[in-house]
Amino acid sequence: MRVVVALGGNALLRRGEKPDADIQLGHVRTAAQALAPLAGRHELVICHGNGPQIGMLSRESESDAALTRPYPLDALVAQTQGMIGYWLALCLRNEGLVKPILGLVTQTLVDPADPAFAKPTKFVGPVYDHQRAQALADLHGWTIAADGDRWRRVVPSPEPRRIIEQDSISGLLGSGAVVICGGGGGAPVADDGAGQLHGVEAVVDKDSTAALLAITLHADVLLVLTDVPAVMEHLGTPQAAALRHLDLDDLAGREFPAGSMGPKIAACRHFVATTGHPAAIGQLSDADAILSGTAGTTITTSTHRTRTTVRTGATEGADSPQAGGRGRGTDRAPDLRSSASQSPPTEGNLES
Repeated sequence: MRVVVALGGNALLRRGEKPDADIQLGHVRTAAQALAPLAGRHELVICHGNGPQIGMLSRESESDAALTRPYPLDALVAQTQGMIGYWLALCLRNEGLVKPILGLVTQTLVDPADPAFAKPTKFVGPVYDHQRAQALADLHGWTIAADGDRWRRVVPSPEPRRIIEQDSISGLLGSGAVVICGGGGGAPVADDGAGQLHGVEAVVDKDSTAALLAITLHADVLLVLTDVPAVMEHLGTPQAAALRHLDLDDLAGREFPAGSMGPKIAACRHFVATTGHPAAIGQLSDADAILSGTAGTTITTSTHRTRTTVRTGATEGADSPQAGGRGRGTDRAPDLRSSASQSPPTEGNLES
């Protein structure tokens, strides 16, 4: 089975932790322990996040007095791809994986006319008081916005149109290699109209890039692995409960936070709607269980679930008033391994 994993950057560095190399490497080892069983049994592509890491490099570059101006974001994204890709390859090999493991610095083509460039919304880098943020904005031509009671730089987050190294990734995967690519969404580049590529000041959403990769590589499953166990309903309240299975109709009536779960849901929806294959969201440590449908949240085109009510042990259909992940019951999501094999074939969305 062909599996594309979107690995959250916050799974590699916890909130509030110092971005020391040994701390991050420890988390990468944990990630490799979760991913190695998948890599041993399936064709695997890993598309990792880089939010904490890009923030660290951005801060270092901004404060380096030897530089005329900070390094551009496309170059910083490429740096994080090299570092995290190296760590993942190292730790997967140390888990006993014998397949070839290759980290590929990846460029993602974006459209300069994307509406995101007119309205930057993606926070990057550290927080500042308003005076310092405004001074940096004036100096470097940044756009800034309030983040709580502090201020940060915001940059465009355009949609990925094409992965420049798409053919290489496909060839490597077909040869039996584990491919680490699309890190941080890929280094964003644009075409000048004369066939020349150039980097742009933007950050592409990693989950969107993973979905595009999964579609163009004809993946059977998209797994979005992060630091939460599942998509939650009534998050932050005593009624909080994990939603074990959602279909596209369920998603149409729900809203999710734009800065956290929203992009993950959007990526899964795009993949499922385009290919008919399932996607899932859950905790990195549960990767194998998520693939088997016993953990996380599974997203499919239509409802296959049966529902077991904890109170009575009775099985309820999806049309029952108690179905849908609410109340005291739990959803049994389909096994993604069998669901993928039963899904109709697709040519994918081969964007050019």
